Amino acid sequence: MELDLLSKITALSKRRGILFPNSEIYGGIGGFYDYGPVGVEMKNNLKRMWWKYMVDDRDDVVGIDGTIITHPKVWEASGHITGFADEMAECKKCHQRFRPEDIEGKCPKCGGTDFSEAKKYNMLFKTEVGVIEGETTPAYLRGEACQTIYLDFKNVVDSSRVKVPFGIAQIGKAFRNEVTPNKFTFRTREFEQWDLQFFVHPSDMGKWFEYWKEQRMSFYKNLYRKSENLRFYQHPKEKLVFYAKDAFDIEYLAPWGWAENEGIHWRGDYDLTQHSKFSGKDLSYTDPITNERYIPHIVETSGGVDRTFLYLLFDAYEEETLANGELRTVLKINPEIAAYKAAVFPLVGNKEEITGKAREIYTMLKKDMKVMWDDRGNIGKRYRYQDEIGTPKCITIDYQTLEDGTVTVRDRDTMEQVRVKVEELKESLTK
Repeated sequence: MELDLLSKITALSKRRGILFPNSEIYGGIGGFYDYGPVGVEMKNNLKRMWWKYMVDDRDDVVGIDGTIITHPKVWEASGHITGFADEMAECKKCHQRFRPEDIEGKCPKCGGTDFSEAKKYNMLFKTEVGVIEGETTPAYLRGEACQTIYLDFKNVVDSSRVKVPFGIAQIGKAFRNEVTPNKFTFRTREFEQWDLQFFVHPSDMGKWFEYWKEQRMSFYKNLYRKSENLRFYQHPKEKLVFYAKDAFDIEYLAPWGWAENEGIHWRGDYDLTQHSKFSGKDLSYTDPITNERYIPHIVETSGGVDRTFLYLLFDAYEEETLANGELRTVLKINPEIAAYKAAVFPLVGNKEEITGKAREIYTMLKKDMKVMWDDRGNIGKRYRYQDEIGTPKCITIDYQTLEDGTVTVRDRDTMEQVRVKVEELKESLTK
């Protein structure tokens, strides 16, 4: 992989409606991105895939959707107000601030080599709750999505039929006031996380920790084409937070090197114990069969949706030289993630019989899957566009369709074309 892959992905994303810099007409704002018409479909498909794997296909996991703002004492209990800190150093030449690990001997902005001493700062975004000046309550945008899972633990146990071991899953926004957001959506100030907090008996932690390591790696190996770009990284014991016995990252080989994709964390009973202490509420669990009462321990799996999306673009991006010397750019993205399952083309746009038949087929397919209508330019240009947004199949309705009821189906990855009967089209696309 070359470092210029990042710039190619950034350009492609803007050109094809995948990702846009937020507030670009005002000069942009660092660390914030909007998903365009193609990108939002892909991201939603990605989240649906995770939810199906983690919730729908399991009997021992339920989901919630927690709020972005919570009671301010939540962040006291979690340790974020005192411990959610990052380091920054200021370049004395251009006065830009950076994480020490991003400096590498010289300023990334101006090349200067003289920096202030690194200082710590809190990464939580502050806000206020209330409308009357002087009577507002300080609050925070959540720095991680998982805290609402702990807050709702007792409500979930009391209101549903779950019993330990079980998990609570959530996909939600989190906010971190990063000093140097960089590498496109790798490090941003507003992002989405997918989290599972799996509650177990203390004696079963080792078994479930290994189980979820295996499950999460399996998910990513099925998601990406190039599984050799995945590995486990174990956190050194001396760098673990005080309550953790173990922690692993699933890392992806990005253009700049190995980078975190998801963490699997041994959280023990720290979170429920802290919230019990600060709230004064008993968050222990009573086994319905043995009547044993205890604070469940937690295995956490926590990943970045936006990071995973970015890695998917790296994983899928290909440049191929065709027989005629033309360079083809194609996103060979997982078909389940692609924004559209197929694109429907009328061979020509000025023949009513062909466009009418094409519209009929498009309407038929649209009832069961996300498909795109495309009649702009010539067929070659349509193929190039669909290749760049990762559409797996292109369907062309032509003169032969009117004669024998078959259409041409072109495969994105191989570019092979076959004739398929209209009545068999839906089945062929869902194989």
